[in-house]
Amino acid sequence: MTKKPCIALLFIFLFFCAAITYSQELKLSNLFCDNMVLQRGTEVPVWGVASPKEKIRVKFAGQSVTTRTGKDGKWMVVLAPLEASKTPREMTITGNTEIVLSNVVVGEVWICSGQSNMQFAVSNAPEVDALLSSAKNIKSFEVKRTVSFKEEDNVSGKWVDIPPSSAVAFGFAYFLEKAEDIPIGIIHASWGSSSLEAWMPRDMAEEFPYFKDIMNDLDADTETRNRINKALSSGEERTTKEDIFMRRQPNILYNAMMKPLAPYACRGLVWYQGERNTRYYSGVPMVNEDNWYHRVIGMKEYGDVLQSWVKRYRKEWKNKKMHFSVVMLPGYGKGTNNNPDIDSKSPTAMSWAWMRESQQKVLDLPYTSVVNTIDLGDETDVHPKDKLPIGKRLALLAQKHTLDKDIVAEGPVLDQVKAEDNELVIHFNNAQGLKTIDQKDPRGFWIADESMQWHKAESKIVGETVVLSNDAIKNPVYVRYAFAGKPDVNLVNAADLPAYPFRTDNEIPTDE
Repeated sequence: MTKKPCIALLFIFLFFCAAITYSQELKLSNLFCDNMVLQRGTEVPVWGVASPKEKIRVKFAGQSVTTRTGKDGKWMVVLAPLEASKTPREMTITGNTEIVLSNVVVGEVWICSGQSNMQFAVSNAPEVDALLSSAKNIKSFEVKRTVSFKEEDNVSGKWVDIPPSSAVAFGFAYFLEKAEDIPIGIIHASWGSSSLEAWMPRDMAEEFPYFKDIMNDLDADTETRNRINKALSSGEERTTKEDIFMRRQPNILYNAMMKPLAPYACRGLVWYQGERNTRYYSGVPMVNEDNWYHRVIGMKEYGDVLQSWVKRYRKEWKNKKMHFSVVMLPGYGKGTNNNPDIDSKSPTAMSWAWMRESQQKVLDLPYTSVVNTIDLGDETDVHPKDKLPIGKRLALLAQKHTLDKDIVAEGPVLDQVKAEDNELVIHFNNAQGLKTIDQKDPRGFWIADESMQWHKAESKIVGETVVLSNDAIKNPVYVRYAFAGKPDVNLVNAADLPAYPFRTDNEIPTDE
């Protein structure tokens, strides 16, 4: 045999090897499966993988969109905005093979994320659990709790025809469905005791030097990386201790549990997190066995990082109007009658107050809201069971801020403070029908003059204002309301929604 036929045979052999190597079965991201909910009123990306240059066609609701895969086999099409529909339909994806998805509906889709109070199960919240039997048109996608050292393309989980396991997420979905009578889809991606840093993309290190230091240290920490890889290889058999160790590391939850969700079309994201970034936990400084906790951002800076985090997620989803609804930390920690002077010496009491203030900085961005929980919580339990009001208030905020409903969705919010004689007059927004839940004078107000010596205020409601005074203060200047770990409050508007905590002084919290 001559050399030329041998060379020809070699090329043919290599060609077929390459064809086998680069040939991929048509697959969708795991987010696209039977029982899924698609977001109404916006463009809907659909994506997956197949062989390079393969022609892909997606058909749904009278639309037919085509594309060709890239050299890497990845593809994406974008469906035009859809109308809400409870009627189950099929989506067909055709390439060299065909995939048919069934029971697909269109409605409102939200991601619900955070740490343990978002993970908190329906079964542990009796008032929420009682709603399960009457739930309808609610579907969920439970993201598997895992980590990764690289940004993943896919996520583990599937859409199911049942509500989410999270009490807050289900309560939210339940009341939103009741109000709108359309399908609600919840993508639940939370993990207890995780910090904000755990859910931050690596590239945020370029904006925040502290995060860059953390990531550099993680990269260089061979022992930690080996420990995590070993825990991952053990699968579902890994210990609780290893679970806790993994979920408290920076960035790697984002890589595995959040990055693969983008850019799935959704209305917004509900964020219930902050406890781990609060300086003190359970009343004592918290330094875990890995000596890592103290390096997460604290309550003073949390709001600034949170704002950047929201912007970064919107960039990932390519949606500048993606709504973020932040759940304020509820009451927790034994204070001493709301006294700012004394409570400042109680780390638990005041750290929760400073964190709430920091969380509210997110409101400086458009398309954001904060769920007020100042009247909820448990002074001795960081995992309170009263999740039902949170779900209700989330649904109200979603209706008002994302669906343009003309409703009252927030309690009284500070507008301005006016000094009149020896009194301070507090003016609020959302103060129609200002009242107290027990018909007594408002509680939780403290005032001070320039000396910053705080005194409990005598308070009374006058129309839609609250008038404050104290005989010991001739020229009151500053006021704080509900600025404690577990304040005793009773001020609401006609919708029975509580007034938001606030302060007018410029004191900067110091580390204990």
